[in-house]
Amino acid sequence: MNAIEIKGLTKNFGNKQALKGLNMTVPVGAIYGFIGENGSGKSTTEKLICGLLVPNGGTIKLFGRDYTDADVRAKIGVLIEAPGCFPNCTVWNNMMIQAANLSLKNPEKEVRKVLRVVRMEGSASNKYKNCSLGMKQRIGIAMALLGHPALLVLDEPINGLDADGMRIMREVLVDITKSYQCTVVISSHILGELEKIATHYGIVRGGKMIKEMTAAELDAGCRTYVALQTRDRNRAKALLACKYSRVEEDESGYIRVYDANAPEDIVTYLYENGILVNEIKTAKIGLENTIST
Repeated sequence: MNAIEIKGLTKNFGNKQALKGLNMTVPVGAIYGFIGENGSGKSTTEKLICGLLVPNGGTIKLFGRDYTDADVRAKIGVLIEAPGCFPNCTVWNNMMIQAANLSLKNPEKEVRKVLRVVRMEGSASNKYKNCSLGMKQRIGIAMALLGHPALLVLDEPINGLDADGMRIMREVLVDITKSYQCTVVISSHILGELEKIATHYGIVRGGKMIKEMTAAELDAGCRTYVALQTRDRNRAKALLACKYSRVEEDESGYIRVYDANAPEDIVTYLYENGILVNEIKTAKIGLENTIST
């Protein structure tokens, strides 16, 4: 069974068609990286999944049932845009208000648990308005986790965070899938961070799903390359281009040699032609470059 199965989804805003027959499949237990440029349809799709918008056509099934089913809707946790918190209330009180809205049987126990999962147990007495952006994002995720959802939908939760904030958020998202065994759909423009946690990807463009793939499929499809530096870059590039099919220089001054199996062969070849290599390393094209090519 899939957590989400969408077929032929369409959504119009006046004369503008935001979604044009989008299809989407998210397996149970996945961390699904939802990728696309601004205006591509990511947020619209997430709002339709959560019932915040009504589609013009197509079907949305969650855990095998129609997305409007009340029992299914109760299994969804959502953070789209910003959490709805009272700025002058403490983190704890905001969480308790949400727990009351959900009629949780053991609200204090549940709130302590989710605050611990998102690394906010030490900040429960802070007023919401005094929290950093990263803390506010984690509070929003904690609210979404109340009631133990089977599906968590997060819209751009790592945008605007500093490096430490992104690291903490990454750890939190991985912990959530382990502690709650829930499926996570996360949209983001920060593809390097998404690449570290996602198990599946969906690429949307112009309101259509262009491609879906697993992390393993992405890794297998990423081309390897050897990156090297030498003082005589122009001559080195010319020599390497005679032997390898694709040779180019990146913005950092490294010469990239694609589909080269043995870096030592490159070093030997250049040395035999009077060129010394100062530095050499192997790498793979990342998610961002893979999507753009």
